[in-house]
Amino acid sequence: MLSTKSLDIESIRKDFPILQRKVHGKPLIYFDNAATSQKPKQVIGAITGYYQKYNANVHRSIHQLGEEATAEYEKARQKIADFINARYEEVIFTKNSTEGLNLLAYSLTSGLKPGDEIVISQLEHHSNFVPWQQMAEHLGLKLKFIEINKNAELDKESIKKNITKKTKIVSVNHISNAIGTINPVEEITKIAHENGALMVIDGSQSVPHMPIDAKKINADFYVFTGHKMLGPTGVGVVYGKKELLENMRPFLYGGEMINEVKFEGTTFNKLPWKFEAGTPNIAEAIGLGIAVDYLSKIGMNNIFEHDKELVEYGTERIKEIKGVTIYGPKERGSIISFNVKGVHAHDVSQILDSEGVAIRAGHHCCMPLMGVLGISSTARASFYLYNTEEEIDTFIKAIHKVKKVFGV
Repeated sequence: MLSTKSLDIESIRKDFPILQRKVHGKPLIYFDNAATSQKPKQVIGAITGYYQKYNANVHRSIHQLGEEATAEYEKARQKIADFINARYEEVIFTKNSTEGLNLLAYSLTSGLKPGDEIVISQLEHHSNFVPWQQMAEHLGLKLKFIEINKNAELDKESIKKNITKKTKIVSVNHISNAIGTINPVEEITKIAHENGALMVIDGSQSVPHMPIDAKKINADFYVFTGHKMLGPTGVGVVYGKKELLENMRPFLYGGEMINEVKFEGTTFNKLPWKFEAGTPNIAEAIGLGIAVDYLSKIGMNNIFEHDKELVEYGTERIKEIKGVTIYGPKERGSIISFNVKGVHAHDVSQILDSEGVAIRAGHHCCMPLMGVLGISSTARASFYLYNTEEEIDTFIKAIHKVKKVFGV
């Protein structure tokens, strides 16, 4: 019986067609959810339905198809706003978290002066590292880093030391994609605001796995992506406080984001369309709305508890294997990052793949963090609502095969 204390996994798995396939003759065990999640038939059907039944551009045509497409697109925006406790006009569609973070990096730094400071952490994915780094280099800003402690958590003294009255922007992830560290974002937001800084959170790994209340967290901006939360690729979200978005310059210019264009100048559209230039990712946004429906029906608290059960079980099972090092804190998101002594992470991944187990191996787009940890890469297993303890048992057997093949 495929079940945990929190979820009826057997029923859930029936909604995911890809989980019925085999890889190298073995049932697929998909443990690469931190990279992208699988999609339920409801989301796949919604995307197909758009193209088959009411494919048209939005916000332009007044014919029936155009009105239907616009209604479904904007309905998805409202679903997402409700999902994170935001206002409708505070939800901006992008193509992913990376574009959202670039939008914020370009727009928020446009009024800064040389010497102004931006604070990020050593845990950041390149998408929340490189944009701030490049804008700092371009504008003469100072980029500072919150350090991690020996437990792979953000060091509290380093937070207080780096966020000062000179700080203009703080940007950290909610959960580390590489080692699963869950950051105290409410506490960091409070410190940022006490120093007059804006707070940006990369929620790519948190929104799919836990309840998010944007108002309670009180960050100025919260960014996430659709493809990690059962939605399609090509759609992401920037949440921003209305009063801040209204005063920001757009990141992209062109059609749709304008109010009026004259030879002498242009005025911009109202929120949220001011930041959505050109034809948007219509089918993908609609699909993301259906993914939100799916997650909401199951319950984010239930998903969080299920993921917690899996990561605790998986951690205990891996600890039984000699020569395996686990990276990250004791309390973590649904990620186990590890290495087998004497075996490169890519080789671990390849052998696991031969057993039907899909994991990620490499630096996880966190090269600076890998340097801090003193390693070049890890093997990473990441779980989601359709995964089971039985799958973890197979995963453990596959790690034993790795050790046997390499004689370690």
